[in-house]
Amino acid sequence: MAKSNQSLAVAGHSALQIAGMIQSGLVGPTKIAEATLRGIAAANEPGLFLVVTSARARAEAVASTERFRAGRPRGLLDGVPVAWKDLFDLEGIVTTAGSRVLARQAPAARDAAVVRRLQAAGMVTVGRVGMTEFAFSGLGLNPHYGTPRNPYGSGEARIPGGSSSGPAVAVAKGLVPVSIGTDTGGSVRIPAAFNGIVGYKATYGRYPMDGVFPLATSLDSLGVLCRAVSDAVLVDAAMRGRVGSEVARRPIQGTKIIVPTNVVFDDAEPVVIERFEAALNRLAMAGAKVERRPIPVFDAVLDLIARHGALGTAEAYALHATRLSGPEAAEMDQRVAIRMRGGASMSMIDYVAICNARARLVADARREIGTDGLIAFPTVPHVAPHLKPLEQDDDLYFQMNARTLRNSMLGNYLEWCGISLPCGLDVSGLPVGFLLSAVGGADEELLGFALEAADSVRDVPSQCRHLLIPARATGF
Repeated sequence: MAKSNQSLAVAGHSALQIAGMIQSGLVGPTKIAEATLRGIAAANEPGLFLVVTSARARAEAVASTERFRAGRPRGLLDGVPVAWKDLFDLEGIVTTAGSRVLARQAPAARDAAVVRRLQAAGMVTVGRVGMTEFAFSGLGLNPHYGTPRNPYGSGEARIPGGSSSGPAVAVAKGLVPVSIGTDTGGSVRIPAAFNGIVGYKATYGRYPMDGVFPLATSLDSLGVLCRAVSDAVLVDAAMRGRVGSEVARRPIQGTKIIVPTNVVFDDAEPVVIERFEAALNRLAMAGAKVERRPIPVFDAVLDLIARHGALGTAEAYALHATRLSGPEAAEMDQRVAIRMRGGASMSMIDYVAICNARARLVADARREIGTDGLIAFPTVPHVAPHLKPLEQDDDLYFQMNARTLRNSMLGNYLEWCGISLPCGLDVSGLPVGFLLSAVGGADEELLGFALEAADSVRDVPSQCRHLLIPARATGF
């Protein structure tokens, strides 16, 4: 690989941009890894990087450098850094899932399956990042390891969103170009929206879950937090064990976009609606066919939960029932424990009723939307709220958590794939997310459209452009 003495600022760049620097010989994987580790050390905060895998990162970067020198790189992602949410097994490290309770467990005997796949693609693991305890909240708070601060907004700290709080903040701050999270009710898309980045939630079952600590196995899915849709496309292919992606760019012209007129705009902040509508108008001007109509399955999902209870809560309780009834419960975040205990009241009759009804709703939605249709609405109906009041007031916490999860959890119940794209800032500099979804299995169609649409969706008013977080000037 060619060497250069030129100083390059790469922190805050996308994975594809960093890959271009490596492929062109401007900088090698080892220098990228070292600069990434320095950046993490300089900018780390409570709740962000819980484990920095310096030795592993250096070894993987050296191996990547040797592949390039031999003319045998593994693809575009070879040498690109990646961080993992604190529930993916990394060999030799205890998987804590954001909990003190699990800190006493034995270290993982091997990497999670998707970790192995990204390593096979040449990506360099630099550490594990924080999350809500047991992934059970959309707000991102963690009293054990700390809550990473949303890098946007001024004044009092704002929440990062959850449960993939650390992955989103690490990407938004420019410390890594890619971080991998999980999404059971919005845990990739919500923090992506709050932190002004891209958050792609794959269709349920798209990737292997071996070595990933679960929350609700009927709803858990994986996703990518990154700075550009092109990064999500590359990482998606690698996480599926593919050498190249099957995603093709899908033109905006003629694509049907359904905008629901029920549920998702209820109690939405005016600025969220304004930014969403402006983005939607830009897509319509580019030729998208926008249809506004009710989506009956949305009301049906909410009615199902009201009548029988929340599926995710019941499955989380089943997983942690022994822990919740023993001494370990006192070591848990009590807000997480209280919400999980709510699943104890669900009967087997209710659980079966939910599962049967859900299967019908998934099929109904597929017929209504079609495999070529897309659904668009705000990722979250509000911008990131202040952190401190939520730490101090449990009732406010529960209320805000339910409101934050409402829009995104619909996609999990219906087994949709989805991608949150940044669509602007409010006057305080807080990001707004634009959620595009498609029926299960239509990931290629969704990502192909997002590749074309992201620039149209993203717009920052001139008076807010100075509030954008610039790339960090880290030299190599």
